[in-house]
Amino acid sequence: MSPRHPLISIRYFHFLIAVFLLPSLSFAEEATAAAQLDLKHHFVGYLAIALTAVAYIIAMTEDVHEMKKSKPMILGSALIWFAICIYYTLHGQARVAATAFEVNLTAYVELMLFIVVSMTYLNTLSERGIFNGLRIYLLNKQYSYRQLFWIIGALAFFFSTFVSSLTVGLLMGAIVLAVGKNQPKFIALTCVNIVVGANAGGTMSPLGGISTLFVWQKNILHFTEFFALTVPCLINFIIPAAIMHFAVPRETPHAAQETIILKRGSKRIIFLFGVTLLMTVLANILLEMQPVSGMIAGLGLLQFFAYYLMVSEKEGCDESQKGFDIYKCIAGVDWDTLLFFYGAMLIVGALDFIGYLGQIAHYLFIEINVTLANVLIGLSSAFVDNGTLMFAVLSMHPDIPKGQWLLLTLTLGVGGSLLAIGSAPALHLLGLVKEGYNFTFHLRWMPAILLGFFLSVGALFLLNPGSF
Repeated sequence: MSPRHPLISIRYFHFLIAVFLLPSLSFAEEATAAAQLDLKHHFVGYLAIALTAVAYIIAMTEDVHEMKKSKPMILGSALIWFAICIYYTLHGQARVAATAFEVNLTAYVELMLFIVVSMTYLNTLSERGIFNGLRIYLLNKQYSYRQLFWIIGALAFFFSTFVSSLTVGLLMGAIVLAVGKNQPKFIALTCVNIVVGANAGGTMSPLGGISTLFVWQKNILHFTEFFALTVPCLINFIIPAAIMHFAVPRETPHAAQETIILKRGSKRIIFLFGVTLLMTVLANILLEMQPVSGMIAGLGLLQFFAYYLMVSEKEGCDESQKGFDIYKCIAGVDWDTLLFFYGAMLIVGALDFIGYLGQIAHYLFIEINVTLANVLIGLSSAFVDNGTLMFAVLSMHPDIPKGQWLLLTLTLGVGGSLLAIGSAPALHLLGLVKEGYNFTFHLRWMPAILLGFFLSVGALFLLNPGSF
């Protein structure tokens, strides 16, 4: 028997793919009808929806099966895009699908590089002893638990205006555990306060929140326009904190039996971080460059300074001051979260390319009230990550005024505080804190957080009456 010709095998393989992907065995009829390549009512579209649901369910139940949330999202996004690209290739339009994939990949790369630089600076400051020094300082001041509750919440709010909220959650969580030993109630209440403060602070600045960063990167709102969210975000943080204040223990923790030791270069690294943030803002405002350009330049400055610290080490100096490696700080970035966002953004991009997001946008922003739609989207961020939701809305390209973009940014940013599964800071604290803070405890304070949510929305309307 003569061997099968290679071309016959390839054609047979393509035929099997066509049978799997096309709803009908009539390839000629489907090729004619596929001129517009509408996949919304096609097997590929249904497959994309199913894979999205499965990936998100697995990711959201991370605590149950202990599988990192990035794994199902990466695999799910890959399978969806492979199905789309195979379908388009069979119809002679491979470049169309590949270009769409590249656009979504570029959007992710900008986000990833921005967050990597931010986290690297925070890891470096932590390695130099800045945050451990802050913990010792707070304990030595002999503040009461109620005072510490407000101080730590305010620090979470402040830090998250220029650092990603998920990083702030980890840093403040470590401080709370050290300060509140043997006080699980204080730890739990302060964790809720950290979540609300970090999400509110990250919402009023594009440097700290994922959803605000997306809006800034797309040039929908300029940097200074986010200042309109300052008062609403403060209200969102203060109202729940004021209600929880009365449940915080009155006692005062014991002073730390330690002295503050900062490693060489710590203060200069804080200065470099400030320079980096300033470059990021000015490059965008004055030169209209993408925000990531200033952050990458700042990473270059940090790398050169790390080299200076290494070559200027003196003989006989303390061993703790030696061997600073900037790449260890880069390696310490939360890659699981970053890769989760890769999968989420690519999945959302695929659903938009198929056409589902366009249909949703038509319903949300045309058939029902725009304000109601933005509030509902914000409330849904209690269940789905706000960065993913914002990227989905941006992919819909809704034609709404800037006031509505401010409203959407506010509701998406602070809506994640309603539940412990709604934002990165809360998820990290759930994994970090083993006693006191849990999903049920956070849920107990949801009415107070919801009150702050609606009062902040009302404040935005009162302060900007002509923007809607």
